[in-house]
Amino acid sequence: MNLSFFDQFTSPCLLGIPLIALATLFPTLLLPNPGNRWITNRLSTLQLWCTNLITKQLMTPLNKNGHKWAMILTSLMILLLSINLLGLLPYTFTPTTQLSMNLALAFPLWLATLLTGLRNQPSTSLGHLLPEGTPTLLIPALILIETTSLLIRPLALGVRLTANLTAGHLLIQLISTATTALLSIMPAISILTSIILLLLTILEVAVAMIQAYVFVLLLSLYLQENI
Repeated sequence: MNLSFFDQFTSPCLLGIPLIALATLFPTLLLPNPGNRWITNRLSTLQLWCTNLITKQLMTPLNKNGHKWAMILTSLMILLLSINLLGLLPYTFTPTTQLSMNLALAFPLWLATLLTGLRNQPSTSLGHLLPEGTPTLLIPALILIETTSLLIRPLALGVRLTANLTAGHLLIQLISTATTALLSIMPAISILTSIILLLLTILEVAVAMIQAYVFVLLLSLYLQENI
């Protein structure tokens, strides 16, 4: 029975072909395409408002050099938000519960921010490894610690997103299974667990939105250190 709880995290396959790429690209098909008309519909207006709000929140801490990353960070934010929210629907697969996908998103973008800092301001970027005023005896150990903390940043990004979404999906499945099993035995307890399930689902919607925002926000903070 424990294995069945984790079946929802296995990548679906059709004729031996993994469908994770289709599950990742499907949310982009739900976004309306902008038209050539002066007057747009409500959905396009709402999409434009959300995109402007996300871009403003992400670009506020950055200077003008960091505004070149606006399209990348905003697109990543919308993609993660769409995948996380669609993954809460029944009988759906959430690609962001896969650590491999999250690391594939986190590592190249983190490396790009690091290489940007080393190219534009190498002294300042390397200066983060050794704070000013460090005692001489602590310099080797501190450089080692700061280098380790720098290198585990993409791993922390991927593990944070994977762990939060996986834990939420497991809790929803456990409580829903208990609700169904108790329906014929103890209806009152089943109603109570269904209320808990509803509240947990609302919480997971908030977690899905927050985790997408935190993932992109941390990338923008890493970029801020290197520009």
